[in-house]
Amino acid sequence: MDHNQLIQSQIEESIRVKEQLLPTLMPNILSAGKVLVDSLKNDGILYFAGNGGSSCDASHIAAELVIRYKSGNERKAIPAIALNSDQAVLTACSNDYGYEYLFQRQLQAFGKPKDVFVGLTTSGNSQNIILAVEEARKNGMKVVLLLGGDGGKLKGKADVEIIVPSKVTARIQESHILIGHILCSIIEKELFGLD
Repeated sequence: MDHNQLIQSQIEESIRVKEQLLPTLMPNILSAGKVLVDSLKNDGILYFAGNGGSSCDASHIAAELVIRYKSGNERKAIPAIALNSDQAVLTACSNDYGYEYLFQRQLQAFGKPKDVFVGLTTSGNSQNIILAVEEARKNGMKVVLLLGGDGGKLKGKADVEIIVPSKVTARIQESHILIGHILCSIIEKELFGLD
């Protein structure tokens, strides 16, 4: 396979995966948007978390909400926090308790029933996301999960789950960031009337 074929095959594969989001996952995306909007209307906070590339996606989505999603959409900041962003908490928890407790400890400290935990994991098997979901449930929080493949161990554990129908991590992450952007659009439209 030459470079042109490599480029074309990856773009075509990404398009195929995203096309599957419309008929099968649109209702779940709308439901996730409603959960997030309802929380924010009740002065809730959105907590995002993921590992590796998914941690970057979690931070990206949180930043879009705190700052703004679309250029020109002037609005007040939306309370969203990426739990993977604090180096001191990350290293202290990893050292003192274990990396699997990183998000659980933070939700134990801050999570309230009006808040939402949004977990991103391409496999659905990340132990730190699993423990965070359990902690969110203990706190009475809603849970939205962006997953991939067959949903892994987390399938069926959320109020709303969006499972990208692919086994390729890159394609799942590309879809997760698209879904995150759509959720930002839903929030800006519902809270501020912005398109």
